[in-house]
Amino acid sequence: MSDKWKVNLDIFEGPLDLLLHLINRMEIDIYDIPIKEITGQYLNYLHAMQMLQLDVAGEYLVMAATLMSIKSQLLLPRNESWEDEGEEFNVEEDSIEKLQQKLLEYRKFKYVSTKLTENRESREQYFSKPHEDLTHLQQFIPLETEELELSDLIGAFGELLKRKEWLDPNPNTIDLEEITVNEKIEWLEKKIFSSIQAVPFRLLFTKPTKKEYVVTFLALLEMIKENKVTIQQSESFGEIYLSSVRQGKKGLSEQNE
Repeated sequence: MSDKWKVNLDIFEGPLDLLLHLINRMEIDIYDIPIKEITGQYLNYLHAMQMLQLDVAGEYLVMAATLMSIKSQLLLPRNESWEDEGEEFNVEEDSIEKLQQKLLEYRKFKYVSTKLTENRESREQYFSKPHEDLTHLQQFIPLETEELELSDLIGAFGELLKRKEWLDPNPNTIDLEEITVNEKIEWLEKKIFSSIQAVPFRLLFTKPTKKEYVVTFLALLEMIKENKVTIQQSESFGEIYLSSVRQGKKGLSEQNE
């Protein structure tokens, strides 16, 4: 894949931000974190980000190693002799408790940061300026507030990668078909714009190869950036649909009828 299409997006502010996003999305309590499930979701996100050539800092990998270490400790059998001698084997409990404290502290600072930002933005509204028509700027708004965020789309892409059985090419054969992101954008435009209804996200990936999936997803990101398509979801954790900006929510409503 050409380096021209390497993506660098500040989606999360760090590993704790990603963990907190997953915890909120799964609607679980920080004091009752299912390590197995949260570790799987976290690694799934990292895999998707690496597949898309997103810059994954070392701190994300350190957190991944920490989660896997806690998970492995929970799977280790207890040594009864330690309990007979009165020794407590609380390594995993201590690790989980430290992680919980870090998440609670991060959530507190994130909340304060959000409030400070809101207060600053509120005070900025006191500056007066002449009235001007801003309707022409609406075309540059990629997503409405009630629609999905980019992190949700990457999560769906990660789930798609996780479930797919790859049909990797035979190493003894040469693949003559070299599709580019621009070519994939043209194909997606025909697919989405010609459809009366919104198109399911999973149906846009036609060939079960990793290269095809990555090129398709990068093409979708470029189309969203250029405000050509919108991403929508009728219910939490439900099917994700894409439609042209001109079609808007009409395509999704027709899909649900």
